Amino acid sequence: MVQIQPLQIWSNGQTKTAEVLDAVIVNDDLATSCTFYWLLKEADTESQPGQAITQGNVTMTGEDYLGWDGSNAYAYAFIASQINVIILVD
Repeated sequence: MVQIQPLQIWSNGQTKTAEVLDAVIVNDDLATSCTFYWLLKEADTESQPGQAITQGNVTMTGEDYLGWDGSNAYAYAFIASQINVIILVD
């Protein structure tokens, strides 16, 4: 998970604020492509984890995949660029 610049999203008749990008790999052929499932979520609170607001899949291929060093940081940066969100740096 990474913190993102807060983003207002219309969801089920309400405006919600996404503050977290979360992702997992759903498929990686270890040669040419990797597909990630991503979620934009509300911020966690002391009493409960942030609720998912929206989600989707993105696939990394070509030069992006070949340049991937296997790190989470690279993967999150790629996903963020594809879904047009900004990762906050601590």
